[in-house]
Amino acid sequence: MNDTDSTSDTGTGITPNGEYTQVIQSSGPFRVGDRVQLTGPKNKLNTITLEPGKVFHTHRGILAHDDIIGLPDASVVVNNVGVEHLALRPLLNDFVMSMPRGAAIIYPKDAAQILAQADIFPGATVVEAGVGSGALSLWLLRAIGPAGHLASFERRAEFADVARDNVATFLGADPTNWTITLGDLADALPSAVPDQTADRVVLDMLAPWECLEAVSAALKPGGVLLCYVATVTQLSRVAEAIRGTGFYTNPDSNETMVRGWHVEGLAVRPDHRMIGHTGFLITARRLAPDTILPELKRRPSKTDFSDADVEAWTPGALGERSVSGKVMRKRVRIAETGAAISKARGLDGRGPVVAAPAELPGTAQTATDAAISGAADSAADAG
Repeated sequence: MNDTDSTSDTGTGITPNGEYTQVIQSSGPFRVGDRVQLTGPKNKLNTITLEPGKVFHTHRGILAHDDIIGLPDASVVVNNVGVEHLALRPLLNDFVMSMPRGAAIIYPKDAAQILAQADIFPGATVVEAGVGSGALSLWLLRAIGPAGHLASFERRAEFADVARDNVATFLGADPTNWTITLGDLADALPSAVPDQTADRVVLDMLAPWECLEAVSAALKPGGVLLCYVATVTQLSRVAEAIRGTGFYTNPDSNETMVRGWHVEGLAVRPDHRMIGHTGFLITARRLAPDTILPELKRRPSKTDFSDADVEAWTPGALGERSVSGKVMRKRVRIAETGAAISKARGLDGRGPVVAAPAELPGTAQTATDAAISGAADSAADAG
């Protein structure tokens, strides 16, 4: 391989007849049609596609595309007023953050966790729904390699078109091991993917619980189901739905947060901004047919709810904190004690102070004091 080759170990997997063979990233000198990421003096990123005769305009001068074409990757170029820009081929991480979007994307931090937690491996058959803008599709295609197959499903044609274009832009060709089916997953999956042939299923959709029957039929025993949801209400409902099928192991749920750090000499501190909550990941394994999951020994759940409860937006579904019966009874006793003491002192506003009778034989305690003491003793006995 010489310096002008356009491929490397992770290079372009395009055969002479134009077929896609592997997830790729070109290398070597910049060529016409390459995407280039330009970083200016203030660390602002701009991504352009190289075309002969075109120029890149900024408020601090212009930069001719012809000045970039032919340069090695990671070169510094200077515009017409002397401002320097670093020219790099964008990594996949960079590309998905700057590519055109039809729908919201799955961030790289979540995509990395999806690949790890779903155990996406070379040669795997993966079902994906929905496609969105194709960000996760790119990560999945890279992970499964040329021997794998990605079957994606999308309800909206315009989103599917954007995803196809984004994937082709980054890879340089249309992957032959990737299919996009338009339609609802629950209806389209049985005819597109035979039963028990999918190694992994990744769902990024509003109501994944509606597709569990079709997904369960497509997954191999031991296969992984992973759902990406944005809200706690979705998380709770999909977890209960997975348990309710009886086809899966107990689901695991988590979220990922990434915080960058500023490191410059002794000035070491967290960045002021971070990528916080984007979504939850919930995973489960498909059980073999006619297998019953052993019951976990744990306390009975007090938070079970029906579909009707969720549809009615119950306080539990909205995240309102529930109070146990034991705690509630304790709080009632405390309130009753306070009321009894206040009434004994005549502080309830409904009557005068109780007249104090003569002292009881052998004591210096008044009737009022006795009432107060009795109320406190009763509360202590009840506690």
